[in-house]
Amino acid sequence: MKLPIAAVVLTALSFPTAAYADGDAAAGKRVFMQCAVCHSPQPDKTILGPSLFGVVGRHSASLANYPYSDAMKAADKTWDEATLDAYLTKPQAMVPGTKMAFAGLAKAEDRANVIAYLATLK
Repeated sequence: MKLPIAAVVLTALSFPTAAYADGDAAAGKRVFMQCAVCHSPQPDKTILGPSLFGVVGRHSASLANYPYSDAMKAADKTWDEATLDAYLTKPQAMVPGTKMAFAGLAKAEDRANVIAYLATLK
């Protein structure tokens, strides 16, 4: 059976982008338990850090109910897959002066999985 080219293109576009294309959201939910000490996956719920509900695609320091550091306010980032991957690798290196004390996720697989999980929080 032959598929029209448009159907093939639309199917390809429906897959996640490369940074979390190989990520496993279920595994990412387990890794996220490290993050859940400070971040909620629920909308509008602040713990120590801002809610990560809807973080993929959101602009940095954009939640009205969270007191971001001056460094994060000045960062001017959009939390896309590549930016999240870099930030989760070593937050202080990407945004020096951020309040996030987390050292980062050393394993690329863990980062991809967490990003895949975060992408489900909509």
